[in-house]
This record gives sequence, C-alpha cells and structure tokens, in this order.
Amino acid sequence: MIRHRPFGSGHPYSVDTEQREPVDPVAGESLTIGARATPDLVDVEAELVVVAPSGERETRRMPLARVARTSRGQAIDGGHLASAQARLARVAGGWALTIDAPAAGSRLRYRLAGRTAEGATQRTRWFETSAFGWQPAPDETVASTGTRRIVPGSVTVLTDDERVRRVRFALPLAPDEHVTGFGERFDALDHRGSELDSVVFEQYKSQGAERKTYLPMPFAHVVGGGGWGFHVRTSRRAWFDLGASDPDTMLVEVETDAAAGEPAVTTAFYDGTPTEVLDAFLGRAGRPEQLPDWVFRLWASGNEWNTQAEVMRQMDLHREHDVPVGSVVIEAWSDESTFTAFRDARYAVSEDGSPHRLADFEFPEDGAWPDPKGMVDELHARDIRVHLWQIPLMKLRPHPEGQAQADARAAVREGVLIREPDARGALRPYRNRGWWFPLSFMPDLTDERAATWWTEKRRYLVDEVGIDGFKTDGGEHAWGRELEYLDGTRGDEANNRFPVAYAKAYGDLLRSSGKAPVTFSRAGFTGSQAHGAFWAGDENSTWDAFRWSMFAGLSAAASGILYWGWDLAGFSGALPDAELYLRATAASTFVPIMQYHSEFNHHRTPSRDRTPWNIAEQTGDERVLEVFRRFAQLRERLVPYLAAEAAESIRTSSPLMRPVYFDHPSLATAWTHPLQWMLGRDLFVSPVLAEGEAAHEVALPPGAWRDAWTGEAIEGPAVVRREVPIDRAPVYVRAEAWDDFAGVFTD
Repeated sequence: MIRHRPFGSGHPYSVDTEQREPVDPVAGESLTIGARATPDLVDVEAELVVVAPSGERETRRMPLARVARTSRGQAIDGGHLASAQARLARVAGGWALTIDAPAAGSRLRYRLAGRTAEGATQRTRWFETSAFGWQPAPDETVASTGTRRIVPGSVTVLTDDERVRRVRFALPLAPDEHVTGFGERFDALDHRGSELDSVVFEQYKSQGAERKTYLPMPFAHVVGGGGWGFHVRTSRRAWFDLGASDPDTMLVEVETDAAAGEPAVTTAFYDGTPTEVLDAFLGRAGRPEQLPDWVFRLWASGNEWNTQAEVMRQMDLHREHDVPVGSVVIEAWSDESTFTAFRDARYAVSEDGSPHRLADFEFPEDGAWPDPKGMVDELHARDIRVHLWQIPLMKLRPHPEGQAQADARAAVREGVLIREPDARGALRPYRNRGWWFPLSFMPDLTDERAATWWTEKRRYLVDEVGIDGFKTDGGEHAWGRELEYLDGTRGDEANNRFPVAYAKAYGDLLRSSGKAPVTFSRAGFTGSQAHGAFWAGDENSTWDAFRWSMFAGLSAAASGILYWGWDLAGFSGALPDAELYLRATAASTFVPIMQYHSEFNHHRTPSRDRTPWNIAEQTGDERVLEVFRRFAQLRERLVPYLAAEAAESIRTSSPLMRPVYFDHPSLATAWTHPLQWMLGRDLFVSPVLAEGEAAHEVALPPGAWRDAWTGEAIEGPAVVRREVPIDRAPVYVRAEAWDDFAGVFTD
C-alpha cells in the first residue's frame, strides 16, 4: 500500500510524512511530496508532469527517499516496546521527494508508484495543483474600514494569477506602542517583538511555553501614542510579526481564497482608548450576554466524582467544612459512548436516533447514578447548580454498539456531519484527526438543523433532569482545509468558527428551556464573546502554569471575554503544595469565574482531588482548609459586586477583569508589572505569583486607595512592597468606594 494525502492531517504546527509541503507550492522554494508505504515496498517513484504558463510540458520520473514517519504532530518510530526490526520497518514506511517548485502559474500533475521486491507495482491516483508566487498587489487588495493604517506599497499576494491564497501587508509600529490582545494568550501581555498566529488548537498543557492557544482572535490593541487597534476580519488562519523582523513594523499574513485582482481580506481599524477600541470590535464580533449572579460563586469538580454517591459526598463535605459552593460540574457522568445517557442506565435503543425522554430510562439502585433527577433536585435545594460535561464528537472506537451505533447511522442518514473527501474525491463523514477520541464523527454545529438534531438528544437533561448548564469541552477537533461543512464552506474558513457555534448550540438549548445560556468552554474564536463562560484549559499544578493562566485571563478579557476562569492551581500532575494552592485560591477569588478541578487518576491512592480537604490531608498543612474557607466565603460576599460590575462591563465594554492599561494606557507600570488588574471599577488586584515570596511589589495606578484588609490609605501612582501572609492577597479598594465594601473583607 502507498498513500499520499496532499493536505495531510491539517495539524497546524506539524507536517505529516504523506502530505505535500507546502500544500500550495511556492515558486522559488522547495516542494516536498511525501508518502506512507507498507514495508513490502522497496522503492517509491514519482511521475511528475509540469505544464508551464507558456503551455510547455515536461515529464519526469524521480525516486523518493526513505524518511522517518510523522503523523499529527507525533514522530512514529515504533516506541520503546517495539523490536529493532519493527522500528526499522516503521521508519521505512515514510518516503519523500524534495524538488524546486515550478514557476508561478504552472500546473503540476503527479502520482506515486511503489515497487515490491518481487517487482509488483502499486500506484496512487493522479494529483494536481498550481504553483503560486509572491508578487506585489494594489493596496486596495486589502480593504479596510476606519482610519487606514496599511503601509502604502506593502501589499503582496501569493497567487497563480487566477486565485489568491495568501495576502501580506504591513502596519506601522511607533517606538512607544505596545501590542496586546489576540484572544487568550498565555505567554505575555505585550507581544511586541514576537510572532504569533490565530488558529484554534488543543495545546494540552504548557500553553505559555508553546505559545499556542485554544482561543485565538485576529484582533489587537495598539496601546501608547494616540491609541488604536485592528481586527483582521477573517475566520481563516492569520500570522502576525509584531516588530520581530522590523522593530518599526507589524507584518500580517492571512490565508484567503479570492479571485486575482479582487479584494482578498478586510481589516477594520479602530481609534481611541482600549475601551473604545474594544467596544467597536464587540459591535462586530458580538457582545457578552449577562449570566445569572450564581456563576460568580465557587465552581467545583473532579473527574473522579463519577458516581452519584461521590458527587453527594463531595457536596456534603463542602457543607461540613463550611465552604460555600455554587456550581458542581459533573464530567464523568455519561456512558462516554452516546454522551447523552447516564452510565448504567437501562433503556431501549432508539433505532432511528430519535431523542429519549427521562421516562425511557431505568436507573438501577446499585448503579452509578440511581436517581439523577433526585440528585439534581437535592442539589438545587442546597442552592447548587449542576453542569454536565460534553464533547462535540460521536465516538466510533471501539466499534459502537446499541444507541451509539444507531446514532451514528442516523447522523449519516440525516446528513448532519462535517464531511471530507475520500481518496477518489467523493465526500464521506469526517473522522476526527486529533489525538483525543480519534476517528470520531463530528456534527456540523455551524448548521442550525444539525445543531438542533444534536442538542435535542440532550433536551431531557435540561427539561426533565433539571441540568443548569454544560461544560462544552473540546471544540478544537476540526482539522484540515479540505473539510466541507453543510453550507458548502471549507474547513480553512469554517474550522475556527466551529467552537463558537458549539457553545451557541448548547446555549440555544438552555435558552429554549427558559434557562440562562451557561456554557463553560475552553475553545473559541471571534464571536465567542457572546456565548457563555470560558476556562483556560488543561494545565499542571506549577507556578509557571499559574502565571501563564493569569496572562491568559487578562488577554482574553482585553479581547472581550467577560466570564473567564482557570483550574485554580492546575488540574493535573503532582498535587500543588499548600503555598501554590492557597496563592492560586487567593488569585481565583478575584477573577470572574472561581473554580477548581482535577484530572482522572484511576482512583489510585493517594487521591489527586484538588478539594481543599484533600490538599490539606495530603500536604499535612493545617492552614489549607481554613484559608480556603475564608477566601470562598469572601467570594460569596463579593457576588453582588461582581454581578453589578458584569452588567456595567456589558454596558460600557470595559472588561470586568481589566488590564491596567485600559484605564492608564501611558502608565509605565502597566507593562513592567503586567500581572495586575482592576476587578470592576473599585478593586485593584496584585496577586502573589512567585514561590516563597514573603514581600510583594505592588504597582498601584493613580488615585486614592485603601488596603482592602487593613483600611490603610495610600496614594497612587506608587510602587510599594508589602508583606503578603498566606491568607491575604494584595487587594486595594478605590477610596471613594470604601464604604461600599464595609464588612466584605472581614470575616
């Protein structure tokens, strides 16, 4: 067998062995044609036909060389358990030919052939592509709104003289300007001097080190000088060189698919303060919708809370330890096959894939979930909301049975799936290319009919069981520009939009049942601002991850994400020590969503739960439970303030968790001390983010302030060092609002 996939898997940061790289050949640059072959093939040859723009035709046969295989970002060498012979066989399975790409406008036609030792030949089908070249283009190729800032004469396009695949242009960058925003970013607040891109990607852990994100946006603030911002109005991938190549210039490159000679992309420019820039952007992207006050209470979850008894035990422990909790997220509730039925539930299969109602289920008394509705009713009686975990995939490994099989058949029959071309070019259901639930079907939630088909299967959970929201996890699984959505849109345009539609679909389900559209997502793009709440994704319990998460929250807020949080002190790896756990708890008290969560640990001991009682037990630090309790109770007292300030944020577009530069764009300490923020109009927060820090440096912005804990008055701007006991976070109250916080910061 010999296989060539011109577009590869669509992994945005890795080249697969069997793909063409680049997918669009560029004149004057190298072009690699790769293949994957079974070990019986001893050599592989390419037959290439090049038709020049003049019509001249050239045919060549060229051998491919053996290369190590890579797939979906992973090197494949057989692994440490494989024998040397197996490793060699796998390495031999990769083949590649590198040539100089032909002149722009040429047509390239090729196929690959492999030969066995016995002389038998196997061939691929023919593949065709154009060769593209970079050339200057009229400035009008980049359309714009607002004050046009594109450097004249800087526009170039990658074209074959018929279609434009990419466009580049330059923007000016003054010496005193900072560049920030770009959605949720984990590595820095000011991106000047760096390079980044905007593509939705599941970066599992180390987001700050890898500089990849679940929630990008091609939107930026340029702070300093006169103040302005820009939004590249595209859902396709874009790249930004923010003074890295030329300190006085920002370079923008955008994927497109436009006719040569026509406008290829539009960029909106906004003038004004950061709040004015954000307001103008949200006018296009969509504005946050106010969620109920209870979203500001503590959220609690753990992947090992996978039975009704364990959920109730943990909620009982919150009550026993006097730790107020407002929401519980139950992740491991479903059969993880249909993602609609509680594990152990008995029911008749709906062969046509139609939705079930609560009465269709029998819940065994000795099962994991003997009475889901009774559990939800009891939690509601305790003033605790309940959220269930979801994934936007139809799991097909192992081979589905029962309802999962019926649902898969129905999805194909009803035509509600994203599709991809097969080896002959015919469309078939897309199979997930990511490493999480690989080969699963993916419903096209960008299509209203398909989204309704999908969410109706979950309606009984909302209408009858009484669920209050959904954790809409994993919106990053649409890979590949050749995917086809139900409206005919290709993946290069629609993949980034998928997580926006995913959260919207579940929000619409909740809204149709008379409930607030509370979703909790990690993936998103431009437009996500209008759909629910977000958390920063999966991370280990480390100080680095703590700092990265704070950057993520501030950059997300600067891009219009109002309801944001993170797994305080991380959800995975070794348990955080008491210091990290309590410093993260203190910081989480002063972000929009306060929540803790823990990864599944196969019920091994000791427990890896991030509950305060487990951290206290495992660390042996008697301070943990008392200090956590005090912060959780403080958070309860802050809920009215947070709810009022969220309404003000929606009214004005000034972020609830607000980087200092929003209010003071020319203040130097906004950038020298980036991990500080305003929480609403009256609280200033400067969390402790370094291990062993006994004295913390606070850079107060201008104004009259009072220490939230002691009432001590201080005038800003000022840089001060203060002692930071483990049960305190450096927080200051605007002096004129001091009376409004009477009793809030005292036990």
